[in-house]
Parts: sequence; C-alpha cells; structure tokens
Amino acid sequence: MSSDIFARIQQSLEAIKAAIIENETELEAFRIKYLGSKNELKELFGEIKNVDNSRKKEFGQLVNELKETAEKIYESHKLAQPGTEKDVNNANLDMSAPCEPILSGSRHPVSIVMNRIIQIFERIGFTIAEEREIEDDWHNFTAMNTPEDHPARDMQDTFYLKDSNTQLLRTHTSSVQARIMTTQAPPIRIIAPGRVYRNETISSRSHCQFHQVEGLYIDTNVSFADMKQTLLYFAREMYGEDTEIRLRPSFFPFTEPSAEMDVYWGLNNEDDYRITKGTGWLEILGCGMVDPEVLINCGIDPKIYSGFAFGMGIERQAMLQYKITDIRQLFENDTRFLKQFIGVI
Repeated sequence: MSSDIFARIQQSLEAIKAAIIENETELEAFRIKYLGSKNELKELFGEIKNVDNSRKKEFGQLVNELKETAEKIYESHKLAQPGTEKDVNNANLDMSAPCEPILSGSRHPVSIVMNRIIQIFERIGFTIAEEREIEDDWHNFTAMNTPEDHPARDMQDTFYLKDSNTQLLRTHTSSVQARIMTTQAPPIRIIAPGRVYRNETISSRSHCQFHQVEGLYIDTNVSFADMKQTLLYFAREMYGEDTEIRLRPSFFPFTEPSAEMDVYWGLNNEDDYRITKGTGWLEILGCGMVDPEVLINCGIDPKIYSGFAFGMGIERQAMLQYKITDIRQLFENDTRFLKQFIGVI
C-alpha cells in the first residue's frame, strides 16, 4: 500500500512540473486543481495514516515538497501575466515622466533646541534621566519641599486626575530628580528633559503644556561656584563664547540659596529693547543649591553630600533663538511655520 502512495506522489509531481500555463484561464485552473480549497493534493495528505511508521517522515517531506512546487509554479506564472506589477512592458508607463515631489521633513524647533541643550550638558558628564508624566503628589511636591499651603498645589495651577487628589500631570521635571535621588546613590549628575503641564490660560506667552530641561548634580563638596561655572559654560556654548551672565537672588522651595540667571542679550535693535525691557539682560533659567530638606526627604545625608539644581523652559529658548513671538505657533502644527526649519539640525 505504501509503495502505491509514493508512486502517486511522484506522478502528481511530474504532472505539476509538466503543466502548460499560457493564459489566465489555464493559471486559474491550475490553482483550483492543486491549491484550491478542494484540491486533489489534500487526498494525498490524508493518506499518511496508511503509511508504514518507518516511512511517515519521508512521506511528510515528499507531500510538502509537492505543495511547495505547485505554489512556486503558480506564483511564477502569476507574476508573468499581463497587468501584474512585473509586467512593465505592458503597463503603459512613461518611465521618463517626472515623479511626484518628495517633501522633506524637518525637526520641530523645540526638538532642535532641546537636543542642543542636551548635547552641551552631555559634554561635561551629565546623563539623561526620563520618567513618567503622570506623577504622584509626593514626588511632584512633597519631596521637593513644597509646603501643603503652597499656591502651586492649588487646582488653578495643577491638573489633577479625575477623582484623585494625589495623581496629577507633573508640573515640572523636578519629579524626575526626586525619583533619581530616592533610587540612586550619589554622585548624581543628570539632566531631565520632558513635557510638563500647568493649568494656565493659553496666550501668546504662556501655554498649559510646555517642555523643560532640569539639571541636578550631587556629590561631596559641591559649591555655589561649581554651579556658576557650569551655567557659564552652558551659556557660552548656547549663545556664544563672549556671553556674560549674572545671578540674581530668588526663591524656589527646593533650593537654598536660589537664583535666577540672566544673559546679556544686548540692545542692538528694537526687538532687543522689547524683550529685555530696555535693560539688555534676559532671564534664562532658575537655579540654586539643593535644599538640605530635599536631600533628607530623598534619603541622602546632607552632612556628607551637597548639590545644585537648575531648570529652564525649552519653548522660551526656542522663541529667543528663532525670534518667535507667539508660543502657540509651537503647538499648532502649521506646516507653513514648520517649513522654516527644514535643514536645521
């Protein structure tokens, strides 16, 4: 019995290889006979129960080869039929006709500026740290030494999740610093770029979502002078080697002492007078020495370690770099606006 089945397989294989296919009708007949839902090869597959156990493996290989041969022959003839993608000569295509223009994309100005800032700090040993945008109250506020009665906790400033008083959209990337400090032992030297959210009225100068880059450096014997030199390096890499900076006293809950850093923008034209309010100085970022309470909250001994932190808004940097007067343009995805940045990396 087994020998008869093997003979039938050989006969079917020879018939498949000898099939004459010259048009679509014959090709369809071939498909129905050997590959259709009721093809004659199915009967051969069912004969495996009648094959000696010693030859079942051989039988399986032969019938699979039979089916594969039929499929290859069908596909090769199918591609050769008129009207298929391989039939270039009969497709009435004008190969000399000009093609449709390929539109070049461009990086978003926020991405351009963010990447530039990241590259500057990476050159002096800072690594990138990224975390979740939906945060809890402790990492976003409490760990950063924000008192319970601080205005930033008010619903007017913070987007809380529905039916939750503890889950919120992060208001700054300082929450990344909190998570790093609670999971990683010093020394720590990171920058935390990312999107943040605040419940503010959208206007030409403010938006309910924007991007920040914050930095954190914690080690032994870190001083205010270390912070100043780091930020001076950044300013000169970002705005030019002759850039001057100044630090003005300020207040932030998570740093003490705190400062705001200005760069001298100059008074070369009317725009400079407008954006610097006639002083020539322009605020760029906030900074300060990490408050000891923040270190304690995150499990770091302030008697051994000290550090500094800083943070800046990316949209503000982009608006300054490219003289953009309305922050809303950065979120509207207007291709006429974005085309201005083609070729900028």
